[in-house]
Amino acid sequence: MSDEDIVVVGAGPAGLAVSACLRAQGLVHRVLEREADVGSAWRRHYDRLHLHTAKGSSGLPFAPWPADAPRYPSREQVVGYLARYASQHAIAPRFGIEVRRIRRREERFAIDTSGGPLSPRFVVVATGSNAVANRPALCGLERFEGSVMHAAAYRNPSPFIGKRTLVVGCGNSGAEIALDLAEQGVEVAMVVRGPVHVVPRDLLGVSTQQIGVLLSVLPLGLRDAIVAAVMRMAVGDLSQWGVVRPRTGLNRMIEESGRIPLLDIGTIAMIKAERIRVRPAVDEVLADGVRFADGAVHPFEAIVLATGYTPGLQRIVEGFDAIADGHGRPDRFGAESAIPGLFFVGFRNPPTGALREIAIEARRVARALASHAGRPQSVKS
Repeated sequence: MSDEDIVVVGAGPAGLAVSACLRAQGLVHRVLEREADVGSAWRRHYDRLHLHTAKGSSGLPFAPWPADAPRYPSREQVVGYLARYASQHAIAPRFGIEVRRIRRREERFAIDTSGGPLSPRFVVVATGSNAVANRPALCGLERFEGSVMHAAAYRNPSPFIGKRTLVVGCGNSGAEIALDLAEQGVEVAMVVRGPVHVVPRDLLGVSTQQIGVLLSVLPLGLRDAIVAAVMRMAVGDLSQWGVVRPRTGLNRMIEESGRIPLLDIGTIAMIKAERIRVRPAVDEVLADGVRFADGAVHPFEAIVLATGYTPGLQRIVEGFDAIADGHGRPDRFGAESAIPGLFFVGFRNPPTGALREIAIEARRVARALASHAGRPQSVKS
């Protein structure tokens, strides 16, 4: 194969891992990245962000985290790790190249890019689950006189000091942004629309991700029964603070809907201390406040939309709807899709950790492509 035969789209953790594994198989390829650096999403994240998964289970193929790194590396440390990874594995993406459309045409693909057309035999899409910010159509948002930003643009609490702020969304980004604001004395409320699983990041000194890895060999129902019993003891009943545990088990919810739990690093303590107020769903945004589903109206000067992201794969992959899982993700992870020659890596976020899953998927895809090329498979599981 030539470097025109395999194209990897994206130079974040998934794209870098795939490239390193392809090199280990002796497969030449081309990596395309629309930004100017590797790991661009991590470079844009908010300042206080750390890995939510332990370093021991978060290394990319052939590159464990250094011993002197903390258990949960910071955003800056992740950026440095990715840059070193690219250098160590001689990964040289073509930067500033945006992939506009990927179409299957007979035995090859037709890729429309900002740098011109490409026609590879195989394509690995590794653009990540957070490609497109999801901005919900909140009733009345256009009349709000305060500031509004998506969590994708949030960096630190400085612009919010002295402003009553509403964080819409209680995923990991929303919970951590609310915590960041509360720690700096901002009067903050967080919207929790419905039931949510809450899991402490550590349990008795052990990362809950590592516990998830140990439990992953068990049947789904048994895993959920064990997790529910442990969380009842570790987290307790939070309903008096407006946080209700779902009836659906944690692992089943992830498998069926892709919804991951709130990995708590201090937000719940702030809620209990009433330094973060929990509010129900937004009913209507007013000029100077918000009316909530319970009828209560509260004033705000700023709103942060921590309302998640979508992969945006429908925009670039022709026929993607036919191979999607109903949540905007591919229906096969780290394996050849129903479109021959097309692979997806890095779109699954299991309780065992997204980076760990990326490492597994990257090796699997490299072995599959080596098989297509008739080469002996050298990348171990």
